[in-house]
Amino acid sequence: MAKRDLGYRRVQSTGRGSYIISLPKDWVKDVGLKKGSEVAFDLHTDSTITLIPRKIKEKIRDSDSSKLKEYYINVEPAKEDLHATLRMIKALYVISADIIRIHFKGVEDATKSKNEIKKFARNTLLGAEIIDETLDEIVLQTLIKHSEFPIEKAVRRMAIIALSANRDTVLALKNQKKEFFESVINDRNDVNRLGLYIVRQLKFGISRNMFRELGFKTPKEFLLYRIIVNDIKNISENALNIVNNLSNLKKQVEEEVIFIKAPLDEEVYLQILNFNSKAHELFEEVMKAMFKREYNDAEKIIAKRGTFIPLENELIRLMTIKKLDPNNAAMFRLVMDSSRRILDYSQDIAELTLNRTVEEICNSFEIK
Repeated sequence: MAKRDLGYRRVQSTGRGSYIISLPKDWVKDVGLKKGSEVAFDLHTDSTITLIPRKIKEKIRDSDSSKLKEYYINVEPAKEDLHATLRMIKALYVISADIIRIHFKGVEDATKSKNEIKKFARNTLLGAEIIDETLDEIVLQTLIKHSEFPIEKAVRRMAIIALSANRDTVLALKNQKKEFFESVINDRNDVNRLGLYIVRQLKFGISRNMFRELGFKTPKEFLLYRIIVNDIKNISENALNIVNNLSNLKKQVEEEVIFIKAPLDEEVYLQILNFNSKAHELFEEVMKAMFKREYNDAEKIIAKRGTFIPLENELIRLMTIKKLDPNNAAMFRLVMDSSRRILDYSQDIAELTLNRTVEEICNSFEIK
């Protein structure tokens, strides 16, 4: 239907704090409105409002939900790097693809390639399942819906797992069990899966201007959550880096490639553990302030970040005066650095919270 200018309508007051406006008669007839019919009001970021009769809105919604976004990938295993295909699958997942069909050309047995794709989907794509498979094709479908696992809930879970991975690296310093190493690796993979899912949700919301449906007050919050996801992901990546170094050190000691001259210093370890615990506490505080949109709490957290500098300096001094084995000292520094980064991420998120909420606490005014 071509756009029509229906002129202006005068706003009237009912005297009870409500306002009314008459609807164009021709439009009412065209869309089939009657007494008692419901009309949806969609508020846009530019303060304009769109009026949509309920029947039409539900029809549009049902039509959109019934259309699955389906994509096809043709792969020639003999000519193409499978990693390129995996990157393409990942990119399609992020842009909210519902179904991805991967067809293998010029190969009699694609079992190896299909197994790699299955493993990749299982470890990387949250909610993606294999729904069909033939000799030369495999079909992925993302079954989880955006409303079933909201962004805020996913970010909360992501933060919990990332801190768990970081905590296990500190414990692994003293007790280098295989279980700790595996736990960190699994946690890091879970964080990546959640992070990718959140990015998928954010892109879905941006493309449809659905910031209110996703729990945001303004579209600016899409960027805020994107930055927070990166900070949380970095915590788990740092944890993985530490356990990889610990694992290599343990292997070289067992193979007698290197020798540890002195046992792990208990005093330094306890100080590291204390520093790490305080970093976790600050990060948990800032996540709570961010979710609750608490400007004042975020301001306090920024000020609190500076109080950890003396503790960090004392820890560095203690490590300097102790006669630590160089290999143990290197591991201590890695863990201390990861804890310091968590404090820095806390400050970053606190500043983002200020940006998110400052307009809510400051009274707007006009200069006349």
